[in-house]
Amino acid sequence: MELEFPEDLRYLDSHEYVRLDGEIATIGISAYAIEQLGDLVFLELPEVGDSLERGTSFGAVESVKAAEDLYPPVSGTVVDRNEQMIETPEVIADDPYGDGWLLKVRVEDPDDELEDTLSAQDYRAMLEGEEGI
Repeated sequence: MELEFPEDLRYLDSHEYVRLDGEIATIGISAYAIEQLGDLVFLELPEVGDSLERGTSFGAVESVKAAEDLYPPVSGTVVDRNEQMIETPEVIADDPYGDGWLLKVRVEDPDDELEDTLSAQDYRAMLEGEEGI
């Protein structure tokens, strides 16, 4: 299966992605991360109104293989969370960059928030270096 890395997203080396639309950031996990984890069985996300700080874990995803902390690519306040993904985390794999989003966050300074993220090309190059994909 050819993994997708949409060009309109920015990525973290810990495999979260962000799509910025004005001051609203949509956060999810990459198709690569989902493939590595296998079947997802549990998802822990913060509540609407919670504050996220870049570099600080905001939740976790568990699969039959492993559990991983989730890290936000941006800092801000949670304005929405995808309840369907919490109830049925296994469906994230069906559309990780669309319906499989995890959080929507209002960022305070959109211009500065993405400076530590990777472009799709850089993320793909990092993965190819790690895994030879």
